[in-house]
Amino acid sequence: MVLNFRKNLDKRIKDLRESKNLSREEVAFNCNFSGSYMGMIERAENDFKISKLYSISLALGVDVKELFNFDELK
Repeated sequence: MVLNFRKNLDKRIKDLRESKNLSREEVAFNCNFSGSYMGMIERAENDFKISKLYSISLALGVDVKELFNFDELK
């Protein structure tokens, strides 16, 4: 169940990033992450802190709650 939640969250992050035509590296740079770390997040290979989730939402220009809108998954 937790893994499904993480996969949905990470897929949502990727979908939002792509919908805004942002590269993984652009978002990572704005979050002070490496591109490879951002890739690990998008592939649900890494747990991360809520503060990193907040940074991602800022870099994507969305409210944190938008990251949890799994109804919008592609």
